[in-house]
Amino acid sequence: MAAGLAAHPATAREITDMAGHAQAVPDHPARIADLWFAHNELLLMLGGVQQIVMTVDSPQARPWMYRVFPALAQAQVVNGPQVNAESLLHDQVDLVFVPQASAAIAAFGAVDIPVLVSSFQDVDGLLRVVDMTAAALGTEHAHATAAHYRTMMKQTVNDVRERLANVPEAARPRVLHIQSLHPLRVDGAGSIVDEWITLAGGRNAATGVSGNMKPVTPEQVAAWNPDVIILGPDCGTTDPATAGGLWQRLDAVRNGRVHANPSGVFPWDRYGSELPLQISWAAKTLHPDLFDDIDPVALTRDFYRTYFHYNLTEDDARRILAGQSPQPVPGSAP
Repeated sequence: MAAGLAAHPATAREITDMAGHAQAVPDHPARIADLWFAHNELLLMLGGVQQIVMTVDSPQARPWMYRVFPALAQAQVVNGPQVNAESLLHDQVDLVFVPQASAAIAAFGAVDIPVLVSSFQDVDGLLRVVDMTAAALGTEHAHATAAHYRTMMKQTVNDVRERLANVPEAARPRVLHIQSLHPLRVDGAGSIVDEWITLAGGRNAATGVSGNMKPVTPEQVAAWNPDVIILGPDCGTTDPATAGGLWQRLDAVRNGRVHANPSGVFPWDRYGSELPLQISWAAKTLHPDLFDDIDPVALTRDFYRTYFHYNLTEDDARRILAGQSPQPVPGSAP
């Protein structure tokens, strides 16, 4: 029996987190600290906005998150690594989500605050975290949303695979996903970025690199000479096509195949719940002829209606697809 179950047998359930640890979680957690940037979106999707009292996602970093879920403004924005057990006790936190196992977990456990490790590296892991989070929230809405989301994700993956089934390896473009231009960092094998590139009918150009956000040199990028470059939201507004030098000689730049990655409530390219939208967008970007019937604007609006209960305008959806922040609300402070 997990620690804490004996103390609260009528009000706790046992949840196994992504590290394989069983935790006693309140039947209806009321005050949640979510200390992983990507997991906040999953928790919001499952109906947990009112329970979040601590978040690591700020309005400045995630403007769409706060536009779509304005109630998140009630939460305290914290620096995850600096949160200690005393601050959690002071704010009466009864459940914590963290990205990975750390020394902090032992400290939180010592004061009887349950902690769930929520990290994942692929689509299957994402679905497991969604199910785990729904189980932790313990509401019918969370369970129903998780089940619906799982079905939609599987349908998205299967549809993309079927359309690309006859595309030979040589016809799959070599894609470089750049997480940051200054400093220059890319995403390699063993990452969710690598998985969606492959699912979308591409080949990760960053050969010899493993993991997320790995530093490389412009000379290495030139040696890879990718067919397609996708710029993550952290690249800002800089376009390599205007940088001159080595960049101008890249096939992706010369052929006009440099694309800004969409970014909404959370960046689509990383570890949030908008991953199905990323897979569809990337597949259409890499193989437009095979996905000419896919309307990214309509898909985005439908996703936000269904999973975030928010009605995006067409302009909203186009801004998200372009990786742009929302337009200011008329009359709001600049």
